[in-house]
Amino acid sequence: MQFHHHGYVSTDPRKQDAAGVGIDRPEELPDNVDVLIVGTGPAGMITAAQLSQFANITTRIVERRGERLAIGQADGIQARSVETFQAFGFAERIIAEAYRITEMAFWKPDPTNPANIIRTARAIDDPTGISEFPHLIVNQARVLDYFAEVMANAPTRMTPDFGFEFVSLINTNEGDYPVTVTLRYTAGAEQGQERIVHAKYVVGADGARSGVRDSIGCTLAGDAAFHAWGVMDVLAVTDFPDIRTKCAIQSGTGGSILHIPREGGYLFRMYVDLGEVAADDNGEVRKTSIDEIIVKANEILHPYTLEVKNVAWHSVYEVAHRLTDRFDDVLPDEVGIRSPRVFIMGDACHTHSAKAGQGMNVSMQDGFNLGWKLGYVLDGRSPETLLGTYSAERQVIAKNLIDFDKEWSSLMAAKPEDLKVPLEDFYAQTAEFPSGFMTQYPPSMLIGEATHQSLATGFPIGKRFKSAPVVRVGDANPVQLGHHHRADGRWRVYAFADADNSAVADWAEWMRTAADSPLLAHTPADSDIDSVFDVKVIHQQAHTEVDLGQVDAAFLPTTGPFGLIDYEKVYAADPHDDIFDRRGISSGGAVVVVRPDQYVAHVLPLTATAELAAYFRQMLLVR
Repeated sequence: MQFHHHGYVSTDPRKQDAAGVGIDRPEELPDNVDVLIVGTGPAGMITAAQLSQFANITTRIVERRGERLAIGQADGIQARSVETFQAFGFAERIIAEAYRITEMAFWKPDPTNPANIIRTARAIDDPTGISEFPHLIVNQARVLDYFAEVMANAPTRMTPDFGFEFVSLINTNEGDYPVTVTLRYTAGAEQGQERIVHAKYVVGADGARSGVRDSIGCTLAGDAAFHAWGVMDVLAVTDFPDIRTKCAIQSGTGGSILHIPREGGYLFRMYVDLGEVAADDNGEVRKTSIDEIIVKANEILHPYTLEVKNVAWHSVYEVAHRLTDRFDDVLPDEVGIRSPRVFIMGDACHTHSAKAGQGMNVSMQDGFNLGWKLGYVLDGRSPETLLGTYSAERQVIAKNLIDFDKEWSSLMAAKPEDLKVPLEDFYAQTAEFPSGFMTQYPPSMLIGEATHQSLATGFPIGKRFKSAPVVRVGDANPVQLGHHHRADGRWRVYAFADADNSAVADWAEWMRTAADSPLLAHTPADSDIDSVFDVKVIHQQAHTEVDLGQVDAAFLPTTGPFGLIDYEKVYAADPHDDIFDRRGISSGGAVVVVRPDQYVAHVLPLTATAELAAYFRQMLLVR
């Protein structure tokens, strides 16, 4: 964490100075806003947290509830999400309070006595070390709390507006705030009254029954699996030995349990198989009582018993997989003709089972994807055409998720003898997908062609930037390179130096002096030179062999009102874990461009300055 560059700070350094719309921010919901977000679930909150970093953009997020969420349905936090939390500055704190999944146990019927279950296998949760961050279980409400803290500490001083439900919207195509939104008060003296808000853009993060989705003519299409599950968060006394280990339990009497320990050391969640549901059930299965769920759980766990002492939360749901064909209000025949004004994300546009732990995780990536794009368009950095990439990128990802979840949920519901692939084998073979690391965006205005991928094979273009250890030259500290990628809306440009540092020196001089370099072409004249692009160099030599006095000024920029030098942009390979070897980086060096949402956008030679300039001209306006 860097601070003091605007003067001495003795208070919490996570709290930035108020700026722009954050100065004298009105408590009441304004009549006109740049972005109106509907719904304070994970998708909506991460979008708001990202937009809160843009000081001159008025963003408000409304919620039907009158107060913060106390307990949420989602609880699984995949490693990719923890990487994202690192960008927002709270990964370490949420890890400390969460339950960490290190392995999964698999229980099946005892061949000698099928009425009983026995443990048959264990699987390491991350056998390949795909991330330095763990797989966590933590209450969704805490995730929302952390994003709310990020918003409140941001220059815009953003806070949710509770007590408003969405009624309708219409895009008038007129004026600076063309989207007219009707809201209704759900609490207080004005309860039941309606309120009009005018917005430049609207984001619907309002769940599976989304009113925003309905207002733009989108429908969730798909099918139901006609299979029901009871889910309960409970405190219980049991003789089941793996009660503090994540488990997939398949019984001989029929029925399965997905068991997930929760944070705090005592609480746990069970997804209990309630069996197939008749097509004409009409929701009757949802009336299944908690007592019936507990009885069913005990049947599956036999010969072990479960004595529930306290129920924190429970529900019944039917497995369904549904997806919208677009994630914005642009109809197919309008693509390329106009830019979107209304967006949907999370459960508003993709629903699936809860057992693969994907809902909250994929929804947050929806919001991370869209948030910075809205910020760039509204801040005058990019043309409106950038907004069309949101639906194009995320709809395909949601389709892949649903295809995976259909297979996983059907395997969970099947009898062991009917499985062609053992559940534990499928879990191990597909670990990268549910962990959130299979996402790979195709070439577009944001994603370059893989022409030079061989220069950095460990940073696949279109996939998330996978961190690796380096040594910071200025203070000899070993650090994770990717952990300095904050959700501040900036691009990261990593210059991996050539062996004798001659090519990287030429590249740095071009970046610093050429009129067509991204630094000069796209950075506002009244801003710090690194306000849009965070440019870093990584040398092949040990840190003791790098002389800061010989490093180009492009990597030692001045910042803040005092023109202080930033010494945290010059790195060296760790001799014990060389990033050049680990990530397959050419000895001739390479440039790796990373988007504000942490996805690798391009890999280029140090000599390809014209290509780098042309790439950024596609989506950034010249200052």
